Amino acid sequence: MSSAETASGYVNRMIERESRGWGDTSNAMERLHRRYGLPFWTLNHLRTRRAKTIDATLFHRIRAAYLDMCERQIAHLRHELDLEKEVNPDALMEDFESEASQLLAKVREAKKAT
Repeated sequence: MSSAETASGYVNRMIERESRGWGDTSNAMERLHRRYGLPFWTLNHLRTRRAKTIDATLFHRIRAAYLDMCERQIAHLRHELDLEKEVNPDALMEDFESEASQLLAKVREAKKAT
């Protein structure tokens, strides 16, 4: 798989997570542009798979943004697990918390390597 195809996958997953529903693609790309400094039109060309090549620096910026978004999702999951423990203190949540912590460590390790 080429780096442009990989970057397209990252961009599409980020847009999917950022989008607030049907018709919000442009707004989601604009939010990603503001948050991560990724050019709007580059995001659009990667989303529509028009880009056939990608600069290595930009690829690493997109990957770092994707890993940051993954880290945010894990933080959200951990918060949800904490809320569940408050609502239902008898629930056995240790396995989920352990797996979330392991996943967070892997994402942070990947971010360091980027």
